[in-house]
Amino acid sequence: MVRFGVLGPLAVWAQDGGPVRVAEPKVRALLADLLAHGGGPVPPDRLIDDLWGERPPRNPAGTLQARVSQLRRALGDPGLITHGPAGYRLAPADTDASRFLALLAGPPARPGLPRLADGPRGDEGTAWLRERLARLDEALGLWRGPAYAEFADAGFARPEIARLEEARLSALEEQAEVRLALGGDADLAGLVRLHPLRERLRGLHILALYRRGRQSEALASYGELRELLAEELGLDPSPELSALHQAILRHDPALSAPVSASIAGPGRATPKEPVTNLPAPLTDLVGRDGELAAVRDLLAAGRLVTLTGPGGVGKTRLALEAARALAGTDLPDGVWLVELAGAADVAEAVAAVLGVRDDGAEPLAPRLARALSGKRALLVLDNCEHVVADAAGLAARLLKAAPGLRVLATSQEPLDVTGERLLPVPPLPEPEAVRLFAARAGVEPDAAVATICRRLDGIPLALELAATRVRALGVEGVAERLDDRFRLLSAGMRDAPARQRTLRAAIDWSWELLTAPERVVLRRLAVHADGCTLEAAEEVCAEPGVDVLDAVARLVDRSLVVVTPGPRYRLLESVSAYCAERLAEAGELDAIRERHARHYTELAVRAELRGPRQLAWLDRLDLETANLRLALAGPEPLRLVNALAWYWYLRGRLGEARRSLTAALARHDGRSGGTSGEAAVASVWLAGMTLLSGETPPAVRQAGLDASGRALASWFLTHVQWAYGDHEERRAAADRALAAYEELGDRWGVAAALSLRAKLAQVRCDLEAMRCDGERSLALFTELGDDWGRMEAMDALDRRAETRGDYAEAARLREEELRLAERLGFEVPFKLSALGRIALLAGDYATADDLHERARRLAVAQSYKSAEESAVLGLAMSARRQGRYTEAEALLTPWLDWLREVRGTAGVAFVLAELGFAAEQRGDAATALARHRAGHEAALASGDPRAVALALEGLAGAVSLAGDHAEAARLLDAASAMRREAGTPRPAAERLDVDRIAARVHEALGETAWEHAHA
Repeated sequence: MVRFGVLGPLAVWAQDGGPVRVAEPKVRALLADLLAHGGGPVPPDRLIDDLWGERPPRNPAGTLQARVSQLRRALGDPGLITHGPAGYRLAPADTDASRFLALLAGPPARPGLPRLADGPRGDEGTAWLRERLARLDEALGLWRGPAYAEFADAGFARPEIARLEEARLSALEEQAEVRLALGGDADLAGLVRLHPLRERLRGLHILALYRRGRQSEALASYGELRELLAEELGLDPSPELSALHQAILRHDPALSAPVSASIAGPGRATPKEPVTNLPAPLTDLVGRDGELAAVRDLLAAGRLVTLTGPGGVGKTRLALEAARALAGTDLPDGVWLVELAGAADVAEAVAAVLGVRDDGAEPLAPRLARALSGKRALLVLDNCEHVVADAAGLAARLLKAAPGLRVLATSQEPLDVTGERLLPVPPLPEPEAVRLFAARAGVEPDAAVATICRRLDGIPLALELAATRVRALGVEGVAERLDDRFRLLSAGMRDAPARQRTLRAAIDWSWELLTAPERVVLRRLAVHADGCTLEAAEEVCAEPGVDVLDAVARLVDRSLVVVTPGPRYRLLESVSAYCAERLAEAGELDAIRERHARHYTELAVRAELRGPRQLAWLDRLDLETANLRLALAGPEPLRLVNALAWYWYLRGRLGEARRSLTAALARHDGRSGGTSGEAAVASVWLAGMTLLSGETPPAVRQAGLDASGRALASWFLTHVQWAYGDHEERRAAADRALAAYEELGDRWGVAAALSLRAKLAQVRCDLEAMRCDGERSLALFTELGDDWGRMEAMDALDRRAETRGDYAEAARLREEELRLAERLGFEVPFKLSALGRIALLAGDYATADDLHERARRLAVAQSYKSAEESAVLGLAMSARRQGRYTEAEALLTPWLDWLREVRGTAGVAFVLAELGFAAEQRGDAATALARHRAGHEAALASGDPRAVALALEGLAGAVSLAGDHAEAARLLDAASAMRREAGTPRPAAERLDVDRIAARVHEALGETAWEHAHA
């Protein structure tokens, strides 16, 4: 049987307690409507009007029936909703509202029930009071938020909401009355603010204030009520309230709390009933299971525990929940909450709560120490940050005097007392933040909810404030307005403390506690994105007379700066937005932003991306990505992008590189109109990154290049397209780059040019040149300690090994390359494809497909067109070898236009060969012949003898399928001769197509003719 919850957002629970999802808004409204009418019956016309109002659907009755069907399916029992002459009815169900009202209804009062201000009258009266309090606590604990929270504006729900809210308010009044009768305390200030004219509530509040020793506040509250009644209703206070007023004026002893429940009295309350002034929770605590367990463990191990964290993170709520769990355990003298947010004197606030009256000449601190001596109690000191020194001093004194005392404090900074155990309270993790927001807003979790939770840093106060805006704006509307968060989150619950009613007020509270140097550093930290190092903070936030290190440490202690591994120091997004406003108010925004940009530009310039510290610097720049992006708006964008270009290349961030280089060049052109050396170098990087993305590059500004820039252009623009275009032109450019780097004395450049020449030598099948240049390059890069360079040099050597059929050596080199590539986060797609080809040649198609598909996905994610082409070729070759010819053709055909566009002649020849083989194997001789002829032309243009031999082998297959077996034998013989002449005969693993075609030709010609053809 399902249970329904309406005391908060609408909820449904299965018999095992698990949630039942009712997601569609109109279906939820239908269920709420039935529940609000006691289960019904509710006529269809009434339901249609309730759900759609003045805009009913075209077929109202049919649409309503559809929604009913949806609800039946969601509830899992069609019999729960029936239809009769009077309308739709919900079967008798268990609801939290019915449980709540049942708990309030009993047990019946007995003669002699204590009156307001009376203490327990005998054991029977005391037992009844405790039983009644337990039922009230249980009843009020059922509330998870406002009744029918998401339907507060729905007409069908308003009467039931009003009835339940009135019952709740009466229960809260009775709970406070019973607590006071038992000698406990009741914090009713929030309720009084919401309901200032309720005389019963006001009377309880006045009595509670008086018992705390705050007589003047109690009398002021009575005076406020008297004025309100006269002004708004023309009435005087009731005789009962007037009598209470007079009793306070004469200090009537009957108003005092019963001695048995007072911490200051000689006796102790019985352990059966917790003695506490903790307020009853109005909503469930979401998440925090780990933190609750940690608080319990720390209090078991030590006597002073301080919860620290930024404002609004939920320290108070966590402390109250932990304290509530401890009430009535081994703390017979009570669990007492002392709210310090508005306190001027800590000792006075503690004395008021504990019933130690401030009417003697002796200071309060020693009197409190004596009162607590020998007691076993828990003191919850909440919001210590603005009186931290006094709170620390008093806590230390009380703990020394009372061995059975424990103190649980909340503060934005530690108390720094001997024996203190700290528990930083972090923002909620995203899943728990989403749960909290969804529960408070009465919505289902979705991507927009997750965005809100991330943007608000998982801070519970901010999430609660945002949830109140959902009713008016919707979830998407709230998410869209978070850039103006302080205006958006400017209306909270009226019963919350003033500092928690708006997001700005919460941060204001923390800001006002800072010293002038701390404010300087905090507001300047706001120019950073995603945190910074201490080195950056000391440079960007510097100010004469300000010790930045000390200020940062203090801000960390105050929970305004978050420390992350590194260490790095960052601000929560809301704190950052607040501090950015403060920075602008101080007139420092432009100057500090420029200081920030110069710092990160210098960081990029000094980054050692070529050599043994390559990986360390890549990781460091990764951490500073957001700051580096901000710095692009600074005064030296070209210097910055040129410094970062190799980093972007190594990380495969081609899109970011192109955007940043384009923007920097545009800013330069807009200012000067000329071409500087920096702009010319940036144009080289931009052209190379564009080529890597498979697009036509913008022109390089050759006129502005110096010798180093010309060497870069010759090498990099050839390196990124070595497999495409005019190979003689590519070879000449590589030779120019090598000569230039040798003249410049740039050993890294020499090694890079050598590895490029080694790869280009593959095109003309010069295996000795591949070995010579590849090994020289590898030796230089190894000496320089450059992992990227080692990987690049090994790439040429593994290609040579594959060409020679030495697959074991090729696999060894490629596995090492993949290890380096993954370590660097560079060219991993190419390395995966290279290993996939070895698996393909070994006949391990499952492994080959897995490696090539991984490579393809990664290349697509990186917008790395040539790497994607390599991966797709591998997938197509595998598909064809497994007999999936149509699939192979579908994979390959789209790449022909791109290869022609980038002048990838060798690639065009290879793709046409594969497409021709696929057509031949599926029996289409004409298509196969046309493709192989086109492939033969491309192969001749490429100058690669292996490509020409492959085309001849393909033509042999096509003409043999067409019946000309003698010509096929001649073509096979010509291809074999060409491979022998180039020194690259086909290894056994690459002879599948040749052997297949040769076998067919041999069989067709017969032995004699076959031998004659090869004579």
